[in-house]
Amino acid sequence: MEKKNPTLSRERRKKIISLVSEYKYRLLLASLCMIVVACTNGAMALLVKPVMDDIFINQNRDMLLLIPGIAIFVFFLKGLGSYGSEYLMNYIGENIIRFFRDSLYEKITDLPISFIHKEKTGALMSRITNDVNIVKGMVSTAVINIFRDFFSVIAFLFVIFYRDWQLALGAFIVLPLAFYPIVLFGRRVRRFSTGTQETMADLNSFLHETFVGSKIIKIFNLQNFEKNRFKEKTEKLFYFEMKKVMAKALSSPIMEFLGGLGIAFIIWFGGLRVINGTSTPGTFFSFLTAVMMLYEPVKKLSRLNNTIQEGVASATRIFDVLEEESAILEKNNPDTLEGNSFDIEFNNVSFAYNNDEAPALNSINLKVLPGEILALVGMSGGGKTSLVNLVPRLYDVTKGTLLIAGKNIKDFSIKSLRDHISIVTQEPILFNESVKDNIRYGKMDATDLEIENAAKAAFAHDFIQGFPRGFDTVIGELGSRLSGGEKQRICIARALIKDSPILILDEATSALDSQAERVVQKALENLMKGRTSFVIAHRLSTIDYASRIILLKNGSIKEEGTHDELMALQGDYFKLQTMQSTSYPTENERRR
Repeated sequence: MEKKNPTLSRERRKKIISLVSEYKYRLLLASLCMIVVACTNGAMALLVKPVMDDIFINQNRDMLLLIPGIAIFVFFLKGLGSYGSEYLMNYIGENIIRFFRDSLYEKITDLPISFIHKEKTGALMSRITNDVNIVKGMVSTAVINIFRDFFSVIAFLFVIFYRDWQLALGAFIVLPLAFYPIVLFGRRVRRFSTGTQETMADLNSFLHETFVGSKIIKIFNLQNFEKNRFKEKTEKLFYFEMKKVMAKALSSPIMEFLGGLGIAFIIWFGGLRVINGTSTPGTFFSFLTAVMMLYEPVKKLSRLNNTIQEGVASATRIFDVLEEESAILEKNNPDTLEGNSFDIEFNNVSFAYNNDEAPALNSINLKVLPGEILALVGMSGGGKTSLVNLVPRLYDVTKGTLLIAGKNIKDFSIKSLRDHISIVTQEPILFNESVKDNIRYGKMDATDLEIENAAKAAFAHDFIQGFPRGFDTVIGELGSRLSGGEKQRICIARALIKDSPILILDEATSALDSQAERVVQKALENLMKGRTSFVIAHRLSTIDYASRIILLKNGSIKEEGTHDELMALQGDYFKLQTMQSTSYPTENERRR
């Protein structure tokens, strides 16, 4: 179950450093604040000598007034420096985290559909939320403490050597040993942190799936099954979390013990020098105070290293997404698709979702003329959706060429290509916004009047007006507050308002009842006039208006022609039509 240690490559480290360097002036000011904090820490150690020698031993009344005033001023400066460094470094950290979140979302949004389907939704969500938060700890909190502790160590070293350089050399016999746990346990924390993050991503994906599919889980009485699956995942998460806790928990006690050895040596050797008269009690206690304060930032480095190792593991997962190569490439200077009427030609096109899988399409040769309505029929898995997904370049052809207006579809910019395509899918995809905003998704600058007209054309206006807030009604996640037919009609209105010359209808009327289907079908027939249209249909009764019909089977075109021509062949299309048109006997007929 253990994972290999993730590492940040030199290029990735440079990217993070370049991000931080954009805030170099704030970083410089934050460093000055940290130097102030370090100097005040050193000053507190220096004050121990006059407190011991001048106040308690020599009983100097002037120093009794002066030293407390100096202490108040030192603590005021320390507080000021701490506030400045915390604010400035968190400002830098939050901006870098915002950059990572924005970059991740932009990258995932721009990557092709194949990447989204390959990755789990919960895993991608975890990159943007959980992993980025962990990187925040590395960039802001860890960096603050590393800089502050580094400057504090310098200040304490100055005090130590200034007070007693001979005793200082003896103290450094043990100090280097304290760094060993930092390296040893840091590696283990990074390894187990990677396991934790991957398990958390899997858990997020599981939660997303079960919440979306809660209806199915309840209907099939699989609550206990899903509960057990969830417990297995949390048990795995518990394993990695406890391994990480063990590595963190052991590092501090070991460093405490090594530090204790150093303190014991200093007490023995320093006490001997005081007894022999070569040092004063004030010098010794000032030295001892500086050493004890020095061990504290060194001990903190272990915890900071754990935070950094967790951040490295998360940053690696983030960069894995940011550096993902898109399978849908665009030319450096692509052409812009212009016009309102196009023909589309598939020239010996084959397509496979993965190199190690059987092709979904085999040697497709097909030309769709401007204004032609092409119906695609066949059994599920025949390749209908795969074929239409190639037109807007949701996927690219594996072999052959796809032409639009006589030019290779890859020669056009993806944006200009998709600007000319509308789609209504079998599963209605809506957003948790108002009805108006969902329809406007097809044309972001659409007026309210255009939205209403699109709704009327999709026969959605009447039921929308029945909502409490009409077009301003929020429809819930994925349109959960609407019926299937209502969702589909809003999707059709969205396609209508875009008014694109290329139209893809993937079972666009599948969720409608017979009455609604008839009226929406009329709207779709009007919409398809003059447009190059692809219509995927399982119910053959909905494609009587098609200019041409092709039957796809096992990724190949088996039959092609008009309805009458295909019926005359008495092949697969004839069989499908016969199966769907078979009527059951009425009650009177059964009684005869």
